Amino acid sequence: MHAPSQAMALAEPLSWQQLEDQLTPLSEAELQHQRVEGPTNAQARLRLFGRPEAEVRVTLYRDHHAWCPYCQKVWLWLEEKRIPYRVRKVTMFCYGEKERWFKQIVPSGMLPALELDGHLITESDLILQALEEAFGPLAEGLQDPDVFALRQLERRLFRAWCQWLCYCEGEGPHTARAEQHFIRMAGLVEQALEATSGPFFRPSFGTADVIFVPYMERMNASLAYYKGYGLRSQHPAIDRWFAALEQRTTYLGTQSDVHTHAHDLPPQMGCCLASGSAEQRQVARLIDQGPWPSSGEPAHPAVVETRQSEPAGAALEALARMLRHRDRLLQVNPLGGLALDQALRCALTNLLAMPHQPLLAPPAGTAAGLRYWRDRISVPRDMSLHAARRMRCALEATAALAGLEQGPALPVQHRRDQNPLPFVQTS
Repeated sequence: MHAPSQAMALAEPLSWQQLEDQLTPLSEAELQHQRVEGPTNAQARLRLFGRPEAEVRVTLYRDHHAWCPYCQKVWLWLEEKRIPYRVRKVTMFCYGEKERWFKQIVPSGMLPALELDGHLITESDLILQALEEAFGPLAEGLQDPDVFALRQLERRLFRAWCQWLCYCEGEGPHTARAEQHFIRMAGLVEQALEATSGPFFRPSFGTADVIFVPYMERMNASLAYYKGYGLRSQHPAIDRWFAALEQRTTYLGTQSDVHTHAHDLPPQMGCCLASGSAEQRQVARLIDQGPWPSSGEPAHPAVVETRQSEPAGAALEALARMLRHRDRLLQVNPLGGLALDQALRCALTNLLAMPHQPLLAPPAGTAAGLRYWRDRISVPRDMSLHAARRMRCALEATAALAGLEQGPALPVQHRRDQNPLPFVQTS
């Protein structure tokens, strides 16, 4: 990819071809090779780690959007162990119709599922147990006494989180007990982390860390959004653990962001209840509407989603992903029209110009359409965390030049607005 132009002061947005010209062209074969053999990524349908395809013994069935926490657990384990595997993506009930072919394999529709040497396994812990038996453990195994105790602690933390998040609305004595119980459980997690000399749960990264990753990510996001509570800022050992994870390319490829997880939980968990405090409302507004800092300190202490500096090429990654799907993005936007084509080109031109050049204003009446896309970027499904920050910033900055109108509110009873069907052929 080329570096963004430093002379982007334009009277008109770049054309689609001019936007394409900002990227180093890759053939479809080159792109697929990157996905198969490159760093962990959400778009891959096959991972080989330098091995011949004939050696693949594993097929992982996971959801299209990388929203399923149990899928993330198995996915991360396979990446860390560098086990060649295929991926078949399945629609979750909350955002679309479950594929008939999958229900013929797994009548319950349960995710994840994994096929190992022709045998189908469901339930993430049973899957990991079978993988350990076939390929050896990741550091210490599931049944190691120390790991087993940490698995039990993770479930205790999970239950405390659910109690506070899903059963305690508002503030006051009726919520204080659940809040304090969660804080005590998080304190026990900190003690477990501090019992080792390094940042992980055991002397080296392993199964225990994989077990904690999915829901700790989602706790960090949901408690910020619904309670105004900063898991990472309030618990330094947990923050150090996350920061150490962010040094691993395997984790970065599966890592989501606060905005995505703040909105992918409600249809799966039943409900998430807000405290309603002034601080909570402020934090939720920052998560939804920005600003989203590209580097440096977070906009609010409760919204710590990464300690990693923005890597080079984040804007160009966002551009490449948006261009790949531009026809579908325009097609699914309910606020579409000819003006929205120009508005999207304005946003992508501004993406390359920010923060050094003047921004182009989109056509009048397109603010809500631009914010529709802003609200539906999903990490890591669409792009990495830093690329998503850049893209959300560009969409919001462009929309702000056209007005204050927000897009349709994100649904909380389902997420059919995220049906993957229009995109599955061009992911």
